[in-house]
Amino acid sequence: MSINQGLIAELRMEAAATRKILERVPVEKNDWKPHDKSMKLGNLANHIAELPGWINFTMESHELDLATMNYKPVISTSTEELLAKLDTNVNKAIACLENSSDEDFGKMWTLRRGDHVMFSMPKIAVVRSMALSHHYHHRGQLSVYLRLLDVHVPGMYGPSYDEMNMPVAEAAAVAEMS
Repeated sequence: MSINQGLIAELRMEAAATRKILERVPVEKNDWKPHDKSMKLGNLANHIAELPGWINFTMESHELDLATMNYKPVISTSTEELLAKLDTNVNKAIACLENSSDEDFGKMWTLRRGDHVMFSMPKIAVVRSMALSHHYHHRGQLSVYLRLLDVHVPGMYGPSYDEMNMPVAEAAAVAEMS
């Protein structure tokens, strides 16, 4: 199997799990955060929805210079907007991966801030670490936020505690949302 096909299969599976958790984000609490040093709920949820876009950025460029980057996050104010952002980024990432060869993944990519090089590594390593593993890390963080907000946490790799211990009628209603 080619590298791109393996990544596409993983991205599709993980995107479905991410979609389940983003469906539960109470966007009316976008400004909530569990600690002064923590990211706001809305920023975290939007970051998660945007992270698949790092795949395109990595594969279509050779570096990112944080000193010249002009990024302004747009925080989704509805669940539909948040899910549309995720779906758009996943679909674009899949299209990008479909057009990437094994050779493309071996090309170098650099993260810098002006003259300071933070790292330079093959694109496959950037996709795995900066796009996918980074995505999963923040999705786990979001599950803790939901737990602290007393929102039922969906299972990512099987049923969650909430799904296993909720009343049958409530479980059926939650399953309809997913």
